[in-house]
Amino acid sequence: MTTTAAPPPSSAPPTPAKQRLSTAQALARLLPFIKPVMPRLIMGFVSALLAALVALLMPLVLGAVVAGPVASGEWGAIAWGAVAILAIGLAEAGLVWVRRWFVLGPATKVEYDLRTQFYARLQNLPVAFHDRWQSGQLLSRMMQDISMIRRWLAFGLVLLVVNLITIVVGTVILFRWHWLLAVIFIVTALPLWVQGYLFEKRYGALTRQSQDQAGDLATAVEESVHGIRVLKAFGRGKHALRNFARRAEHLRETELDKARAIGVVWFWLVLMPDVAFALCLASGIWLISVGTITVPELFAFFAMATVLRWPIESIGFLFSFLLDARTATDRIFEVFDETNTITDPENPRTIAHARGELVFEDVHFRYQDAGPSERDLLDGIDLVVRPGETMALVGLTGCGKTTLTTLPTRLYDVTGGRVLLDGVDVRDLKLSELRRHIAMAFEDATLFSSTVRQNVLLGRADLDIRSPEAELVLREALDIAQAGFVDDLPDGAETMIGEEGMSLSGGQRQRLALARAVAAKPSVLVLDDPLSALDVDTEALVEEALRRILADTTALVVAHRPSTVALADRVALMEDGRITAVGTHSELLRSSDHYRHVISSLEVEDARMRDREVNL
Repeated sequence: MTTTAAPPPSSAPPTPAKQRLSTAQALARLLPFIKPVMPRLIMGFVSALLAALVALLMPLVLGAVVAGPVASGEWGAIAWGAVAILAIGLAEAGLVWVRRWFVLGPATKVEYDLRTQFYARLQNLPVAFHDRWQSGQLLSRMMQDISMIRRWLAFGLVLLVVNLITIVVGTVILFRWHWLLAVIFIVTALPLWVQGYLFEKRYGALTRQSQDQAGDLATAVEESVHGIRVLKAFGRGKHALRNFARRAEHLRETELDKARAIGVVWFWLVLMPDVAFALCLASGIWLISVGTITVPELFAFFAMATVLRWPIESIGFLFSFLLDARTATDRIFEVFDETNTITDPENPRTIAHARGELVFEDVHFRYQDAGPSERDLLDGIDLVVRPGETMALVGLTGCGKTTLTTLPTRLYDVTGGRVLLDGVDVRDLKLSELRRHIAMAFEDATLFSSTVRQNVLLGRADLDIRSPEAELVLREALDIAQAGFVDDLPDGAETMIGEEGMSLSGGQRQRLALARAVAAKPSVLVLDDPLSALDVDTEALVEEALRRILADTTALVVAHRPSTVALADRVALMEDGRITAVGTHSELLRSSDHYRHVISSLEVEDARMRDREVNL
């Protein structure tokens, strides 16, 4: 006997506890997206309803033909009856086509608006949000869930409402022939509603579990693709496959549970109409025997019941579709409902002529998942970087250097104190203006799947990247970053870079990222160890070029090499989340034991890296 391991919990971050909305309330949140296309959706609904009502005419016409022309043998009248049936069929088909024409365009428009606004929301939410959410979860919401809503709007919603109306109208018409037959038909439908209620409770939970597991599976694929070099280098492909197969098996089991739940509903949906037909046939024959109804009337009754069979059978599928759409809506609005803590101020200030003075005043910072007993990661930082000055930031690993560099551009907001740019709190500036004045180059160089030109000029929204001015900026930035290798690429600066720049070496990626920061021509340049992947000779050339541009630019540079410290006018020493000393390199060597320890550690590591380069 084999057992299946319990599925891992979904990696989607938990949402704050709140009252669960009803299905109608949850789906009503889509109304702002639906309103612009509401007229066409209504026309599609009307077309579908007319098609259903036209279909209900067919049993009435058939009953009349059987009772009249067929009974009397009038062939001419029978022919006209056949023409009437054909006309009804053509009208129904035409209205179905019209319905699709009306709803498909609006549904895709809603999908487009949802997807673009979802993407915009992801761009606007702070880095802290992306720290908590796995990319696969966001990707599954962006693609699968929004597509689910589009299909439900174009198909599920319209048909669910129309089929329910068709069932009600058709059931009322059944009373036209005999009340007993209609009551039997209605009573046998009651188990369907009971099963529908039970189905909603079970299927809704399974749907949410399935969609969350699909997001986890997408994350696993993405991580494996991005980390394929590591997996191959360590021979861990089979290990990754086992983990993936385990998650895929949990998703498979959930999908099977969904299928079983749907199967139970379908059992009742197929069984009860057949039971109704059998009971109605027996009752109808008895009613004919006592002279209450005629054979043509019983024929018309069964024709109507046959027309109603598909709407009744479709309710289970359409109801599960409704629950899928509701779950997809919940998952999408979990992202829309996230609070954006880093926004533009209500009354923004401006800096007319930026000088580039960067000041940290009693800055405190702690990450959102820090425990209440933990002290702040940045615990009272006081630092002034003068206009045009290059300040190196040094310290042992884990002292908070990289975290400090994220605060000037508000990738994170301080939790205490403030950061000033030319005397203005960075929180009082519009984000667009702030990030125009301050540019960053990260140690982990991230490039995008576009051309070299587009990557380097990413921060220059003010330029037409095809203009002569843009070409000059591009060339200057590439020269400073010693990125002459670009001219050797197949299409030069127009060469498409693969996903995350993985078609380039680490040093090439880092040089392009540095060129991107330089091309932005900021007042303040924040560099988080941007030369770590460069060889010794290239590093020396880049440093020489940086000295020229940093002569007029304020720079805060995280240094992990002694050579990077040499770029600086002054050095700030960080220790346990505090600035413990500031001065020139020579001053700190004389006055600070901890600084000498940090520099010696950097020299040892630098020597190790150089030895490795020589051996390679």
